[in-house]
Amino acid sequence: MNWASRLGKMKDTGALSPKSGSESYIDIVPRKDKYEPLKEAVHREVVNEYNTILTESGSGDDSSIDMMDIIHKLIARQEQTLTRLEESKIAQEIYDDVMGLGPLEPFLRDSSISEIMVNGPNQIYIERFGKMELTGSRFRDNAHVLNVINRIVSSVGRRCDESNPMVDARLADGSRVNAVIPPIALKGPTITIRKFSATPLKIGDLIRYNTLSPQMASFLEACVKGRCNTVVSGGTGSGKTTLLNILSGYISDQERIVTIEDAAELQLEQNHVVTLEGRPSNIEGKGVVSIRDLVRNALRMRPDRIIVGEVRSGETLDMLQAMNTGHEGSLTTVHANSPRDVVSRMETMVMMSGMELPVRAIREQISSAIDLVVHQSRLREGSRKIVNISEIVGMEGDTVTIQDIFIFKPNGVDSAGKVAGQFVPTGIHPKIVEKIRNNGVLCKDDWFFQGR
Repeated sequence: MNWASRLGKMKDTGALSPKSGSESYIDIVPRKDKYEPLKEAVHREVVNEYNTILTESGSGDDSSIDMMDIIHKLIARQEQTLTRLEESKIAQEIYDDVMGLGPLEPFLRDSSISEIMVNGPNQIYIERFGKMELTGSRFRDNAHVLNVINRIVSSVGRRCDESNPMVDARLADGSRVNAVIPPIALKGPTITIRKFSATPLKIGDLIRYNTLSPQMASFLEACVKGRCNTVVSGGTGSGKTTLLNILSGYISDQERIVTIEDAAELQLEQNHVVTLEGRPSNIEGKGVVSIRDLVRNALRMRPDRIIVGEVRSGETLDMLQAMNTGHEGSLTTVHANSPRDVVSRMETMVMMSGMELPVRAIREQISSAIDLVVHQSRLREGSRKIVNISEIVGMEGDTVTIQDIFIFKPNGVDSAGKVAGQFVPTGIHPKIVEKIRNNGVLCKDDWFFQGR
């Protein structure tokens, strides 16, 4: 996106005016910054200077405009005594505010930060290496936070206002954004950004981080290549989407993949990928496209595999039916506390579809559709581990039968304060090994008995 289109979007949302935005929200604590008047004055002049240069050039091409150079010149015009370090810091803050997401930009550039949480204008928390930290950064006021929210959501064709106070969106790098504004958020506009690495993680990275063992990694690779229907489960922030993205990378380049998400986050590198994204209702309350609509439509698109970012409602039934009707090797995620909980959660979500199915029929759908449940947990010290790889083997009476293939056995805490333990096979030989081998994929028996 060029300078003109960026600045145009900022004008539309009021982001270029330090005083723009709704004044109906009261700040809890006003920010005290002795350079704030200087930054506001330069901010205004940057826009005027840019418009003047663009008008005089007459070409509409802004690629040659050095915005940072303009900012430094305008700071010098203010005739304030500043050290070189102070001037550089102020110039960067103004640049971030004009061209980026203001106070959030330094955190977005820091690759060690995995989550950014804005609780109103005066609190910005970050998560670094699994630990929560309160930063010293602040927004000017509620209007400043609202402008940043509007800048994010407008770039993906969404809106956030009093009639639609909650929104999911994404940044250009795929990072997930959730925003909630007053009157829902009582302490001011709230932003939560789940960052994703610019370079997607590979399975080797998870082994290095001790998220799983090499045997588990080899088995999961065989399951995906062997077209096993897989559900990745876990709690919030446990790494489900990251793992789903890694597992999706094992799908052959010769297969047609359709991905379905609320906000597109998956970064698949295959050539034949169709990416679908849900759409909220417009200002008249119409035009909504749900995940369920997309799953149904995907079945008409001749997919070899369907990947649903997360099932959370009636689309679960459609996903199970897709898995049962020729789309083997499909993947999805679900919020759950254990592999056993996955079954009960999906059972409940199927009931939300409005189809009055008997409980046994629902369980039979689940047991026949899903081959594998990979359960990931975020431990108390912030590390993430795959604590269960479990196989759904069928029904016994009215109960869906699950057996663990691999588990994580915790064993106290190590010297670094991390949860110690080891990944071990349970010694059970999975029934899906036959399916994997029938699809021409290597699956070694010693993976399931090693270390016993």
